[in-house]
Amino acid sequence: MIVLQHFYIDGDWQQPDGTETMPILTPSTGAQVGLVRLGNARDVDRAVAAAQQAFATYSMLPKPARLALLRRLAEVMRRRMDELARAITTEMGAPITLSRAEQAASGLGHLEAFIATLAAHQEEETLPNGDIVSHEPIGVCGLITPWNWPINQIALKVIPALAAGCTCVLKPSEHTPLSARLFAEMIHEAGFAPGVFNLVFGDGPSVGAALSQHPDVAMMSFTGSTRAGSAVSRDAAATIKRVALELGGKSPNVIFADADLEARVAEGVRACFDNTGQSCNAPTRMLIERSAYDRALEIARATASEQAVGDPHQEGDHIGPLFDRLQYDRVQRMIRTGLDEGTPLLIGGPGRPEGLAPELAQGWFARPTIFYDVTPQMTLWREEVFGPVLVMTPFDSESEAIALANDTIYGLDAYISTGDAARALRMARALRAGGIHINGRGTDYGSPFGGFKQSGNGREGGRFGFEDYLEVKVRPPFAP
Repeated sequence: MIVLQHFYIDGDWQQPDGTETMPILTPSTGAQVGLVRLGNARDVDRAVAAAQQAFATYSMLPKPARLALLRRLAEVMRRRMDELARAITTEMGAPITLSRAEQAASGLGHLEAFIATLAAHQEEETLPNGDIVSHEPIGVCGLITPWNWPINQIALKVIPALAAGCTCVLKPSEHTPLSARLFAEMIHEAGFAPGVFNLVFGDGPSVGAALSQHPDVAMMSFTGSTRAGSAVSRDAAATIKRVALELGGKSPNVIFADADLEARVAEGVRACFDNTGQSCNAPTRMLIERSAYDRALEIARATASEQAVGDPHQEGDHIGPLFDRLQYDRVQRMIRTGLDEGTPLLIGGPGRPEGLAPELAQGWFARPTIFYDVTPQMTLWREEVFGPVLVMTPFDSESEAIALANDTIYGLDAYISTGDAARALRMARALRAGGIHINGRGTDYGSPFGGFKQSGNGREGGRFGFEDYLEVKVRPPFAP
């Protein structure tokens, strides 16, 4: 059994003050594979004190020295990529092929993009009036990351903080501590000075709140639910911290009749089910132009029927389990709510998939499910399910498609498929979302990620994510 009973504070693995523990369960069987110690406010105090002390020196480290550290970290991460992928599969159930190619790889992808961003960054600039603006690290950063893309989100927060010259305290999800522990080991191996990066395990109400409320933390960056993001904002308000939030989504996927229907509908179904539907920007609402709607239903049903579900430790393009029992129960409850409201079911439904191996019978596997003729009054249209559940509905005009797509409290991503370039640009301008996908193509590492409305504020990735960790200072040119 894996036992994680130390926190990485001030460059060393230290005994926590907190005494509570939490089992580490593997989603494919529900079995306990480890135990993690949970911290408290005193652990946060120690970690923040270490970060505050380290900031005095690290914030003055020249850009070439920071670049050298990040490049060493990239070398370590490349070498330990398979180890990282297997940890993610064990703790949150992503199939190993996905864990290797996307989950673990995203950490390195973002790291390399931030290295390029830092290399191109100008730390000072002269304004047209002759005054000089400098971009300086904001201070100690509190970073709270989720379980669904553990290393992706750690990289999107820790790396820009370190690149900017900030120091930080990371509270990863208590449900995915294995990958976070590996990341801390990589930071140590890369040679970052003690206190620059600190890791405290714990839950939101204790460690997360203590971090958000701490007077010596200058910035909070949080990824998770909209409800929890609101709590972080409230906790941070008393000390006027900068707060960056990456929250929920209910992303529309608008497909016009002139698109490559076979490819785009099938791709949309698979994208919704990817990572077992546990992605905040998943295209979970598919809007189809009415003349193509019946054919789209056929394609969607056929694609879902071919979606394999199985053991995440086996290679392949199947989807794995939901990450824990609470998430499984929530997804089942949402599916039943859809049925209770009379939402037509195209395929799937409640319960586990048929044909699972006997050893997986207690795992948290859900059936890939599609509802159709869904209206904005229905729960499944409005609420984020966070499971392999897609809803479909027709539209009659471009203006109706825009109105339906924007009819959500969220605004993270939006997907457009059309053969008309002018229409694609009109739609991209009209949709209230932070990221736009066109004809199956999304954006790459180094581009900003984040949303409108209750999907959050601030951006992660590339120059925009990097600048969130900087303050602006202005001075006149020196004159004797």
